[in-house]
Amino acid sequence: MNPASALYVPGDRPDRFAKAAASGAGLVILDLEDAVAPAAKADALAAVTARLADPPAVPIQVRVNTDAPQEITAIRATGARVGLRIPKVESPADLDRIAALAGELPLTALIESARGLEAAAAIAAHPAVRDLALGEADLASDLGSADPRVLDHARLRLLVAARAAGLPAPMLSVYPAIGDLDGLRADTERGRALGFSGRVAVHPKQIPVIEAVFAPTDADRAWAEAVLAALEGGGVATLPNGDMVDPAMRGRALGILRR
Repeated sequence: MNPASALYVPGDRPDRFAKAAASGAGLVILDLEDAVAPAAKADALAAVTARLADPPAVPIQVRVNTDAPQEITAIRATGARVGLRIPKVESPADLDRIAALAGELPLTALIESARGLEAAAAIAAHPAVRDLALGEADLASDLGSADPRVLDHARLRLLVAARAAGLPAPMLSVYPAIGDLDGLRADTERGRALGFSGRVAVHPKQIPVIEAVFAPTDADRAWAEAVLAALEGGGVATLPNGDMVDPAMRGRALGILRR
């Protein structure tokens, strides 16, 4: 199951790496792409590979530049078991060369354009892909709209593509208004209701809000425990409140308790 939260950290800011690992985020994403100026790319790669030589306990991904194969080679050479976050994927063919370089390192395919969204199902089926993610800022630029209805449409298409391929439900994209924690909470609650599994952040102060939204409530836990207890005998069962449950609900109940 995906973590509930992830935190981007610019790869050229090694002073922030330890703080990110201690932020409470379930995943730290060391960024070599958009967060790093072209002139700083080489220094960022050196800082990231040095960190991977002694990685923290928190899971790590690295967002790489698709036109910089040396980044993937250097990351793989560290021997660290990290994931690679691949930006601007528009077709399965975009991943073939990267997968060959990455070896056993799992790939998260970032969908950031209309073409990528149209090909999401095929991208999700690529054997190297372990997760899908949505880059909403780039997608909104490509579509010419950041209307919530447009973003919900994209989110749902990504969710269906991921689940149809047997992948976990995706995490929500970054909420860019760092100071608007109420807006972050409202939009994250909307994403959770759509079926997303967590959210990516760009500032540590966003992490507690995201974690709180995706944490199961007491009512969620009670429901999950009641469902599993009712289904112990197999077949269709009835909860004490009269609701009918069947084995199709077992997966949701187990997911709540794992969370």
